[in-house]
Amino acid sequence: MKMLTKISGALLASFLLLFCNQKNKENPEASNEILLLENVRLIDGNGGNPIENTKILVKNGKIAQIGNDISDKDAQTVDLKGKTIIPALISAHSHIGTLKGTTTKPENYTEENILSQLKKYQNYGVLNIMVMGTDRPLLFESGLRDRSAKGEIEGARIHSAGYGFGVANGAPPLDFAMDKVFRPTSVAQIPAEMDSLAKVHPELVKIWVDDFNGKYKIKIKPEIYKAIIEQSHKRNLRVAAHVYYLSDLKKLVADGIDIIGHSIRSEVIDDTTLAQMKAKGIVYIPTLSLDEFAFIYAKKPEWINDPFFKNSLEPGVYEMITSEKYQNDLKNSLNFTKNMKAFEIAKQNLKKVFDAGILVAMGTDSGAMPLRAQGFSEHLELQLMTEAGLTPLQALTVATKNSAKALKIDKDFGTLEVGKTADFIVVDGNPAKKIKDTRKIVSVYKAGKKVSKGAFTK
Repeated sequence: MKMLTKISGALLASFLLLFCNQKNKENPEASNEILLLENVRLIDGNGGNPIENTKILVKNGKIAQIGNDISDKDAQTVDLKGKTIIPALISAHSHIGTLKGTTTKPENYTEENILSQLKKYQNYGVLNIMVMGTDRPLLFESGLRDRSAKGEIEGARIHSAGYGFGVANGAPPLDFAMDKVFRPTSVAQIPAEMDSLAKVHPELVKIWVDDFNGKYKIKIKPEIYKAIIEQSHKRNLRVAAHVYYLSDLKKLVADGIDIIGHSIRSEVIDDTTLAQMKAKGIVYIPTLSLDEFAFIYAKKPEWINDPFFKNSLEPGVYEMITSEKYQNDLKNSLNFTKNMKAFEIAKQNLKKVFDAGILVAMGTDSGAMPLRAQGFSEHLELQLMTEAGLTPLQALTVATKNSAKALKIDKDFGTLEVGKTADFIVVDGNPAKKIKDTRKIVSVYKAGKKVSKGAFTK
């Protein structure tokens, strides 16, 4: 009898070990550690008021229970009295790899550089990013994108729009390492280019419809981007547009665009266009921080010497943006006043779009150039959304739940609910009352595992 008990126990232990190993293979990023977080102020991402003094049980990288009546003898207890948990941030418009130091060049795009930047996003509590059309073959040929998606590497998870579509001798700028972008000159080229793009399995298709403040004499032709949208939809791919002018927005809405990747900055959007956007389920990503970065360094913002900001910068960038020459050149540039006006229009449009019931997601264009710091930009974006008229809770919902919806990853991410992945940030203070408290990061958890102590983690 004792022998049978020993055999049964051994078999059970073997089964449990096999089960756990299988679970780890299915979700390699998930922690085996069971956590019971106590005395939590929880902002779950759904937009409601914070839940005070609650408990959260985390098992196998998922939220297992939320409430006061929770106990688990196997759990490690963590007392978070005085602290707040918010969902990890999600950026629906970012860039990685081509930025290094004060340059944006193709040769910067190495696995080492990408991994470093993914870890930086993680340290700032950003755990999913959509790279909008500036990826390069290395990402796919090395398997780096797939390993990131499976949680096999540290840092933010990569979502990719592959190689975007622009126009020859126009946007996007070649000097921003945009040499892999398709630049069709006729509708006939597009099916083959779409077939080529489809081989890397993008989650979105990116198009640039802009002249960059008059820098280029031509923009992509409507018949070209209409064909791109049609070919994308045939392949069940949504299309995100870089757009600036209201006139272009109207045409894109009529031609079936899915996502607006930047604010409209030429003029305030009319109610008819807003109604059409809502009816068609178009997503709006305002990237307000991008517009502020276009002029703000000349005005010496209050955060310019904040270590939380400075630590996000590439080497040499702080010295560049605080130099007298740089700031004077910025003030004296032809677009300085225009950029400030565009920023104010962008804020007005965000509020109008949000109030119209259109899905607003967070994106920043961080990583596209040295001025747009990865990690800090996402927290600045939260602040700017509140300055545009959103409440802190609304801004947090945009940056979590809405961004997950925009990227179609909301089954697992974006809110802290039972059954979802335990991606969250622990902060001091209460971001529901003061949005800048998101910058007081105590720790970052990815799939239930503590992966960072915040922006200053090495």
